Amino acid sequence: MADPTFWDSPDAARQIIDEANRLKAWVEPWRELDAKGTDLAELQELLEEDSDAELEGEWAREVRALEKQLEALELRTMLRGDDDHRDAILTLNPGAGGTESQDWAEMLMRMYTRWAERRGSSVSVLDLQPGEEAGIKSATLEIKGDHAYGYLKAEKGVHRLVRISPFDSQSRRHTSFASVFVYPLVDDEIEVEIDEADLRVDTYRASGAGGQHVNKTDSAIRLTHMPTGIVVSCQQERSQHKNRATAMKMLKAAMYQRELDEREKERAAVEATKTDISWGNQIRSYVFAPYTMVNDHRTELKVGDVQRVMDGDLDAFIEAFLKAFGAQAAGSA
Repeated sequence: MADPTFWDSPDAARQIIDEANRLKAWVEPWRELDAKGTDLAELQELLEEDSDAELEGEWAREVRALEKQLEALELRTMLRGDDDHRDAILTLNPGAGGTESQDWAEMLMRMYTRWAERRGSSVSVLDLQPGEEAGIKSATLEIKGDHAYGYLKAEKGVHRLVRISPFDSQSRRHTSFASVFVYPLVDDEIEVEIDEADLRVDTYRASGAGGQHVNKTDSAIRLTHMPTGIVVSCQQERSQHKNRATAMKMLKAAMYQRELDEREKERAAVEATKTDISWGNQIRSYVFAPYTMVNDHRTELKVGDVQRVMDGDLDAFIEAFLKAFGAQAAGSA
C-alpha cells in the first residue's frame, strides 16, 4: 500500500484493502485473546502465592468470559469459505399443500427476519408474492450483516412443519414443507457474465402492500435466463429501472451459486469417499403437535422450545452445522 503506484488502479486497490481488512479482522481478535490469556495466567500464579478471595472471584469471571470469547472465535474459524464473508440472498418457496404450506413459508420468513434482527443485520424484501388466502407463494430477502452467507448457508434445504392446522375445521394434524435457498450476494470483484440475448424480460403490476402507485404501474420485473431456466423477480421499488437492476443482482447471485453447486457436484464425483455430508431434501423438522420439538436431521440437535426457535433463535442449529461440517463446506465453496 505504500507503493506510489498503489492507487493507479482504484478498483484493484480497494479489493486489496478489503482483503487486508478481512485478514486483520481474524488476526487482531486472536492477539487480544492471547494477551488476555497471558495476563490471566500471570494472575493465577500470583493468587497461588497469595490467596485473595475477591481477586479469585474476579479471576474466575474473567476466565469464563475468555472461554466464551474463544468459543465464539473458534466458530468464526469455520467461516473460511471464499464467500462466507458476503451478504446473502435468501429465497423461500412453499411446497405442495396450498394455504397450509404457504403459511409455513411465511412463518419461516418471519423466523429469518427475526434471526437477522437479533444479530444487527439488515433485511430488505426484494420480492414477495402473497398467498391467495394466507401466507406467501414466494419471497426473496436480502440480508446484510457480518458473514451473513457463511451462517445462512446452513439453512439451505427443505424445512418440515408438523402441527394442528388452523385452516382445518376438524383440527387435524398436518405436515407441510417449504424450501430455503441461500445465495452469496456477489459484488464487483466477482464477474458473472450474462448475455442480454439470453434474457426474457417480463413486466407486470406489483401485488400486495406497497401503496397505490406501486399497484397501478407495471413496475415489477421478472427475468428469465433462458439457457439455465433461472427465474428471478423484483417488485421492491416503484421504478421499473431500479427493479430491473435489483433483479439483475439477484440473477447474478443465483447463477454464481449454480456455478458453486456444479463445482461441488464435480468434487463429490471425484472424491466419492469424502461425501459424508448428507444434502438430503429434509434438513430440519419443526413439530408443534403432539409434542414440541425442533430436530435438525444433519446434526441430530434437538430443541424443545419451538416458539423460541420461530422467534429467530437459530444460533444453536447454525453453530452445530458449522462445527460438524464447517471444514468440508469451506473446502467445497
